[in-house]
Amino acid sequence: MTPVDEGPSVCLDVGSTWTKAALVRPDGALAGFAEHPTTAGDVLAGMDAAVRAVSAAGPSGTGVEPELLACSSAGGGLRLAVIGSDRLTTTEAGHRVACSAGAHVVHVHAGPLEPADVRMLRSTRPGVVLLLGGADGDDPAGLLHNAGRLARARIRTPIVLAGNAAAQDDALALLRATGRTVVPCDNVLPRRGELAPEPARAALAVLYQRHALGGRGPAVAPRFRRLVRVATPDAVGHAASALARICDARVLLVDVGCATTDVHSASGADVRRTVEGDLGVRAAAGGVLVEGQAEGVVDPVEADLLGPTVSRMASEVGLVPRDPGSAAEDRRIAALASVIAVRRHLRVHRDAGRDVELVVLSGGVFRQRDRSGGLGAVVATLRTDPVLAPALRDAPVVVDADFAVVPAGLLAARGRTTAAESLLRDHLLG
Repeated sequence: MTPVDEGPSVCLDVGSTWTKAALVRPDGALAGFAEHPTTAGDVLAGMDAAVRAVSAAGPSGTGVEPELLACSSAGGGLRLAVIGSDRLTTTEAGHRVACSAGAHVVHVHAGPLEPADVRMLRSTRPGVVLLLGGADGDDPAGLLHNAGRLARARIRTPIVLAGNAAAQDDALALLRATGRTVVPCDNVLPRRGELAPEPARAALAVLYQRHALGGRGPAVAPRFRRLVRVATPDAVGHAASALARICDARVLLVDVGCATTDVHSASGADVRRTVEGDLGVRAAAGGVLVEGQAEGVVDPVEADLLGPTVSRMASEVGLVPRDPGSAAEDRRIAALASVIAVRRHLRVHRDAGRDVELVVLSGGVFRQRDRSGGLGAVVATLRTDPVLAPALRDAPVVVDADFAVVPAGLLAARGRTTAAESLLRDHLLG
């Protein structure tokens, strides 16, 4: 990308709960920070408030209007509904497809769809439907019945069609005949007892990219699209690449948000990414507890102790810790989300765990000024995890306490690599 004329910038990260703004000087120095709750219904109101606040906090009298650079993950995790033949296989397939693709399962239906089932499906407000339908060679009647029901239903969300290969073309024709958006891919269940989630997961990851930006209300969308052209995980990926270049090292960057947690591994120009739509420190805190127990990193006693806290996090997404105990609980959930997300990342990208030389923790929970040593417990949780220890034991861990990662990624995406690298050196690497 051709570098642009350098000037001050307001770097804006529109999250599902908070909108963060940083004022960055042309040399990459941070001149101000502000945040505002992401406003429901009109995300632009929160964006405008954050920009006003950070502009007021910065130096005055420069005479130069800052350039606005914005990214968004306001859409949160992608809500996935799964329709298949039998409940056990459909549930497992849905979880495997959603994992690391930015989605989380909100509804599972097994068997032929009836009108009441369609009403139940609509009530769960899915962002995408995964339509399965038996192994290749099975009777296609069930898949074709459900495709016909969805074609006639008042459901306009995209459909990932990953069923019986013999019925794929006919099911696709049924759905597209009524104008449905359909993404066909290979069968998730090619043979009985075998799951092949990768093609459907890749399709879901593409749909997540479109969903993550959020801000699609009819009154909001045109201006939002002009202002926000980058999804937050893309901005974080640019920052990971810049860090790998600065340090000449393999970097593992974990960004823990309220509704999602993404992991980036960067080495040279190669950046791998996974996004977990069921892990976060507010709306997706419940997923951390569930998956923590499934992964064996949370025992039943701790699960009982954290249960009320997690329920409150999920129901009060704007919750801000007011005391050391609440802040410690925030950090514990963030540590667990990080461990689970990195484990999943290394399963998808098996070579990403080799020769990790720097680990970066980013996200609002890590911007708390920590005088109690609590962030050390987060780092220790990562280092001592039995699955991650071989990869991370000797890698230094740095924490993005100054909100440098996303602004640096936005600057890098704009072609302002010198400012981006200066920002990372001064406010992250020290």
